[in-house]
Amino acid sequence: MDISFRKVFASELMFWVLLCGVGLYFLLPLRQSLRFGIDLVGGTYLTLEVQTGKAVEANLVEQMQSVDAKLKRSNRKLPISKYVENNTIILKFDSLQDAQAAAMDLKNNMPDMTQSVEGTTVRFQYSDLMMKRIREDAVLRNVEVLRTRMRDIPIAVQGEKNIVIELPDTANPQEAKARIGKAAQLELRLVEKFAPSKEDLLYEFEGDLPPDKEILPGEEGFYLVDKYADITGRMLKDARAQYGEKMGFEHVVSFKFNDVGSEKFYQMTSKHYGRQLGIVLDDYVISAPRINEPISGGSGQISGGFTAESARELALLLQSGSFVAPVTFEEERQVGPSLGQESIRQGLMSCLVGLGLLFLFSVFYYSVSGLFAFMALIYNLGLILMGLAWLQTPLTLPGIGGMVLTVGMAIDASILIFENIKEELARGVTANQAVRAGFSGTMKVILDANITTFIVGVVLYNFGTGPIQGFAVTMMLGILATLVTGLFFLRSLFAFILNNFHVQKLRI
Repeated sequence: MDISFRKVFASELMFWVLLCGVGLYFLLPLRQSLRFGIDLVGGTYLTLEVQTGKAVEANLVEQMQSVDAKLKRSNRKLPISKYVENNTIILKFDSLQDAQAAAMDLKNNMPDMTQSVEGTTVRFQYSDLMMKRIREDAVLRNVEVLRTRMRDIPIAVQGEKNIVIELPDTANPQEAKARIGKAAQLELRLVEKFAPSKEDLLYEFEGDLPPDKEILPGEEGFYLVDKYADITGRMLKDARAQYGEKMGFEHVVSFKFNDVGSEKFYQMTSKHYGRQLGIVLDDYVISAPRINEPISGGSGQISGGFTAESARELALLLQSGSFVAPVTFEEERQVGPSLGQESIRQGLMSCLVGLGLLFLFSVFYYSVSGLFAFMALIYNLGLILMGLAWLQTPLTLPGIGGMVLTVGMAIDASILIFENIKEELARGVTANQAVRAGFSGTMKVILDANITTFIVGVVLYNFGTGPIQGFAVTMMLGILATLVTGLFFLRSLFAFILNNFHVQKLRI
């Protein structure tokens, strides 16, 4: 082989050495680069229960709030009162004629609901099948919100309305629980009255509040507000922590609504000049500024004695979205690190024993070529660990099992290559020609076998949870590393040795 080809193979080998150096940079110190699963380092299992009934109620409220707009399009009389009670939308009209006319129009506009008319009252309800779908959707959407808030944390659905969260090696589980459990439901509601105590407000109504009003606590007292909010956090476009405009040292959370929210915000501030607008977060009135002018642009600020950290956390929660339905903590289970340390020890021991046996087999059966295969195998494991560190994917006990499986797959690829080289040498070709033919002849077989296994890994990852996903990720990384080391690194190593040390005969 001429000098130019030797330079090419030397350059390839230098690339692998450089890649190995980059990997060591990421892996040392190993403990800081790799993340470990809860089965290896211990941690906390949290079981949440989704209050799916609240999701059904929220959907009913949305349907109820759209009633006025639907009736206006048909020039029908609007209900004198409307509210949700016992999973039922209740509309009350002035006359029987108005109720029947509205029921006729709304029946076509609300096809997913059953309807009944009793005098001047019209009732709407979801079917059992529709309520089941809403409950299932609430659980799945809450999972998505949690995955946005707690990135790279294993989260899975359990049963009909439970969510299981794994917090491996968490330094402060209470802080994580506070973030997980916060609904982060932002609402803008008009304030009817304010009083220092809840009893004062109830006294004015003789203890019987109107069905469309409720009392919420605030920092300075209690507020009588509209029960149903037209503007909610679902309409948010952006939220971020920054310093207030009036007081430079005050931390606030600025928010901006989307086009729909901006229009509703403008309409609300235009029609209710002089009234207080309650900024409500999770049923607590953060502030209640007075409306002095119509506000266009759909932006505002939340203030309330935030620190820099709490303002950033609230902005993150608002950006990630609010829960479709609130959650409660049903179970908290601690897992000690002692079991994990034993698992790590046994997993590493199994890897070392497997590597040792493979080393003896490779060297005994394939001589120096077996040593090259073992070097590629070590490089293979390094690439897997580098991939886990780069992806920030936790290494779990099933993941260690995936690494052990990868070891067998990697040595299998080397055996296929070596057997093909032996066949070429038996035909009397030179060592260089045998190596080139050996690698090119087995490439298709190795690719076919590994691609089919990779597809299985993709299926396991998409349909599995927790430990199964950990196994699938490690196996897929192992397959990619096997292809890289078996088809490219090992070939470069052979070419470098054969050409630079002028090897004429190859014993396999």
